[in-house]
Amino acid sequence: MPHSKLKAGEVAGTYLVTSPVTETDIIAMAKRFARRKLAKGRKISKPSQAFEHLQLLLQDYEYEVFSMLFLDSQHRVIRFEELFRGTIDSASVYPREVLKAALSYNAAAVILVHNHPSGDPEPSDADRRITERLKEALGLMDIRVIDHVVVGSDGCKSFAEMGYL
Repeated sequence: MPHSKLKAGEVAGTYLVTSPVTETDIIAMAKRFARRKLAKGRKISKPSQAFEHLQLLLQDYEYEVFSMLFLDSQHRVIRFEELFRGTIDSASVYPREVLKAALSYNAAAVILVHNHPSGDPEPSDADRRITERLKEALGLMDIRVIDHVVVGSDGCKSFAEMGYL
């Protein structure tokens, strides 16, 4: 990973610190690593593989952010994208825009993701309703909703693991 304060170590995936780093540097580096783990071509065989990366990217927002992982037919990442931003306790999500984005990336499957700024990742009734609407809309175009992950500072909750999908 290119960073002015790091140098590749002898063992793959290790780095040496070449100058002092601040907490801000560490968080920025961690977010860069997380984005790289969700980069094009990475295979996601189960959503829990992406949890820590998604949590790192979304947990610090003070407002809700609705994002998507667009996947190909082999569940390899095509793209991770933030689609909608909201307020401290909600975000307006438009199925038409979600469908347009999925079609524009030629996605075969998607993982829906959003954060709860409160820190509690427990899905709300509104989360469940929008998931059903999106699943129906995307299903019309044969795009599978593999999961909906809710991110909070207290962890992540998976709709698939909870039996909601």
